[in-house]
Amino acid sequence: MVEHRKLGNSGIEIAPLAFGGNVFGWTVDEPTSFQLLDAFAGGGYNLIDTADVYSNWVPGNSGGDSETIIGKWIRSRGNRENVVIATKVGHDMGSGNKGLRKEYILRAAEDSLRRLQTDHIDLYQTHKDDPDTPVEETLEAYDTLVKQGKVRAIGASNLTKERLTESLEVSEQDRFPRYESLQPLYNLYDRVDYESDLEPVCLAHGIGVIPYFSLGAGFLTGKYRSEADLAGRARARRAGSYLNERGFRILDALDTVASDLGSKPAIVALAWLIARPSITAPIASATDLDQLEDLMAAALLDLEPAQIEELNRASGY
Repeated sequence: MVEHRKLGNSGIEIAPLAFGGNVFGWTVDEPTSFQLLDAFAGGGYNLIDTADVYSNWVPGNSGGDSETIIGKWIRSRGNRENVVIATKVGHDMGSGNKGLRKEYILRAAEDSLRRLQTDHIDLYQTHKDDPDTPVEETLEAYDTLVKQGKVRAIGASNLTKERLTESLEVSEQDRFPRYESLQPLYNLYDRVDYESDLEPVCLAHGIGVIPYFSLGAGFLTGKYRSEADLAGRARARRAGSYLNERGFRILDALDTVASDLGSKPAIVALAWLIARPSITAPIASATDLDQLEDLMAAALLDLEPAQIEELNRASGY
């Protein structure tokens, strides 16, 4: 049985691994998406993370593609009460549809609800900061949605320490809902920004953390060890940024720990995140059932303190 963890003070409990829905409608078609979601939910996992903008970068897509697939799956399975749906607002959807103005958030939420075929969003997240909109206006929009019963809790992604702190202060002063979760870039390679700036704020305020790029765009699986390995890959640019001395040092440590445990680098990399006290559930994506099986195995892998220290040392910054 997979343990469940509290997501901040939201009252929502989630398994310690979230499925990243950015692949739905991009590198995974609808039938395969249904297979993956069936296996994920069947394994006792419940948090599915998406965004309204996924995946408008794909030719022929206009955004909302991932939400639409998830909505069809929920409708066909009749399992809405068994899953936690997290989506986001704020990224550029085209035609001037972006940002965190109240009017736009309220309209975008209705669009997401329609695509997801549900009457409420469990976790509605600010996808990126909007410096042109006052924090008070954004939080007032979320307050309206919560009071309407259309959103259970709110979260944020890609906020700086300063903007997160300001948002928490405004929520307290104006009695608005507060961000109960943070979705930062964080993994064994990308450590410094989160650990030095954001982690202390999250721990001090009891904010749940659901990091993205938990496997470094696939680099931490160990499948990219040279430029040749990146040829034709959807995430080649991002994964390629890790091909350096420090990246290879991290892969060596992952290989060693995985070998000792009879496991795989991807499983160990996720288990390292799950073991960190500030992390609620890393977000990771899979494009086939074998990959998903590895991801779910991470929640059941207990790393020894010495193994965690070995990984910390190899990935030191």
